Amino acid sequence: MSSQKNKIPAPPFSQIVKDPAQFLGYGLGSGLITPAPGTWGTLAGLILFLPVVLWSETAAWVLLALGLLAGSWICGKSAEAIGVHDHGGIVWDEFVGVWIVLVLLPEQTWVWWLAAFVSFRVFDIIKPWPIGWVDSKVSGGLGILLDDVLAGLMAAAVIWIGFVSLT
Repeated sequence: MSSQKNKIPAPPFSQIVKDPAQFLGYGLGSGLITPAPGTWGTLAGLILFLPVVLWSETAAWVLLALGLLAGSWICGKSAEAIGVHDHGGIVWDEFVGVWIVLVLLPEQTWVWWLAAFVSFRVFDIIKPWPIGWVDSKVSGGLGILLDDVLAGLMAAAVIWIGFVSLT
């Protein structure tokens, strides 16, 4: 599956801006950056979400809920348009995954934001069980999104374990 993801190039920016699902699916264009579009997408998601979470925790939870609710459709439509399940450039799932970690942080500081970014990327790349199982068994937009949701939850759990052990 991952070899096919990387064989087909992502569509050009001029194409994705014409379709709201693809524009969001490719992370407002951040998923078009190579190498490592998932890392760039995660960074873009973090940078865009930080002002929201700092402004209002309620607004952050609402945005996360909307991102989750629309995420399966966004990811599915983006994959359908390119003809590849979970193409590397589709990074809406990284946006939502890192948002999960950010809303669950023990404190909103740059140290915890860095921990959120790194821990989410580690879980998203390594895909330990059950993340890898979901990634290989669940298809469609839900499958694209769900492994990153799990990666976000696992990253948040590790951060909280570290936080509790430090206090």
